[in-house]
Amino acid sequence: MGRGETNAKKRKRQSEAKTAPNPSTSIPAEVDTTKPTAIFQPTKGRDWTVSVALPGSIIANAQSHEQRTSLAGHIARALSVFCVDEITIFSDGHSHNPNKRHHSRTHSFAHQQDPSQDEYTGTSDPDHFLIHLLSYLETPPHLRKHLFPLHANLRTAGTLPSLDLPHHLRSDEWCPYREGVTLPGADEHGTFVEAGLRIPVTIKEQIPENTRVTLKFKEDAEESHKDATVATIDAEPVNPNDPREEDGYYWGFNVRKAGSLSEVFTECQYEGGYDVTIGTSERGIDVEKLYSGTDEQKLGKFKHLLVVLGGVAGLEVAVKNDPDLQKLGVVKAEDVFDRWVNVCPNQGSRTIRTEEAVWIGLMGLRRLVVGNELE
Repeated sequence: MGRGETNAKKRKRQSEAKTAPNPSTSIPAEVDTTKPTAIFQPTKGRDWTVSVALPGSIIANAQSHEQRTSLAGHIARALSVFCVDEITIFSDGHSHNPNKRHHSRTHSFAHQQDPSQDEYTGTSDPDHFLIHLLSYLETPPHLRKHLFPLHANLRTAGTLPSLDLPHHLRSDEWCPYREGVTLPGADEHGTFVEAGLRIPVTIKEQIPENTRVTLKFKEDAEESHKDATVATIDAEPVNPNDPREEDGYYWGFNVRKAGSLSEVFTECQYEGGYDVTIGTSERGIDVEKLYSGTDEQKLGKFKHLLVVLGGVAGLEVAVKNDPDLQKLGVVKAEDVFDRWVNVCPNQGSRTIRTEEAVWIGLMGLRRLVVGNELE
């Protein structure tokens, strides 16, 4: 037997010894990577919020219905991944019907449909089209057939990736809160609510049919759901902000319309308005300056953060076409915001599309949001 063959056998024995399992060492449980494990887990209630505003005119820049639908899907996914609480679609002067307002979910007892928008609006009213798609995607799947009639805007929405938000619960998943839609037949005994459970949920309040409501279950509701012999599951309607404020759940995003850039601020639904506002532009300061710049550049804690992105021509055109801002003598777009930020310095491409800027911007501002969570 040659020396080379002897050394080869020795190396093989050593290798086998290293890979042999040690009886005293516990083997970690195998992770099923085919199922998601990054499930949102609330820690404590939060009263602060993150909002995004962008112009609906970005839809008009898409060349086909499929592209418009895909663009809305990309934006919805970004809002969901980064736990954005509110999205405002504003007119920057390029959209039709700038004075129309469409609200998806402003309080527990409202889900309003605009009967004047029965036709396809991807080209005639891009603001409405984007609001329609975002509202549809944010709604839990089991409620969509009740709240969204067949519409040309939604004909390919089913091809978009699921948002899989914390309130998009399966029938076998339990949460103290749940979204539902009221059923016909409300009387003095209360209202039945379809919430995707074994049977409709019962609430004491009388609410008109086809109204979206946020439910908070009674203490014994989970046992009632699991017990097939129990005839009722009791809950109460609460404000849609309660899951976030009381228990820290991320509960999707509210969608609202603003007729102009200034109305993003003046029609803010939060008491006291937005206390920190950030406008994005390639002509702004490096986003890193928000964390390591001068005292005038850095940002700290916030209560209601607003991040505004521009369309094809930037936020400058939105300022120019806003009559209220013009009356105030505003010339520079950066004067509208607390910080004027470039979310992607030294970009390789000449342009960054708005749907790309949403992802890039929210990732660049992630440290600011995480810092707020540690308060």
